[in-house]
Amino acid sequence: MSLTRRIALAALGGLFLTACASTPDTPPDTTIYLVRHAEKEAGDNPPLTLIGRQRADILAQDLKDAGLTAIWSTDYRRTLETAKPTAHMANLPVQLYDPRDLPGFAATLKATPGVMLVVGHSNTTPELVDLLGGDAGPAIDEATEYDRLYVVEIRGKRVTSELRRFGR
Repeated sequence: MSLTRRIALAALGGLFLTACASTPDTPPDTTIYLVRHAEKEAGDNPPLTLIGRQRADILAQDLKDAGLTAIWSTDYRRTLETAKPTAHMANLPVQLYDPRDLPGFAATLKATPGVMLVVGHSNTTPELVDLLGGDAGPAIDEATEYDRLYVVEIRGKRVTSELRRFGR
């Protein structure tokens, strides 16, 4: 093979590899939306308040065009009620995860391509964001902060995260 032909093939190979590499414009392999449950009543395993139900409805509207492929929640009334409007809108079941095994759940999420919503708690959601490779930011204000919407995107081994706000 001539030197000119080898150089041309090498250049083409380089162009091919560059075209296949992940770029910010390439859709992520996995996008995970993570929220804490919405406002809740007092007591053991309480339901959402009226404002909490409204916030859950707003979340569903915000994610209606996200292309969700899975919805996850802990097995508590407040998290299930937060996930329910989005699950209904996306015509997806709510799958349960164990908040006591966040490293295992993070591994499952990382290995699953698609677009997912995860509903958790003030103490588990930021930890899960960290385990996924994102930036959880400062601690959630337990008494008043229900509007965090983390967006973690995974492209190969590259992870980016963004903290948004939703609802009132």
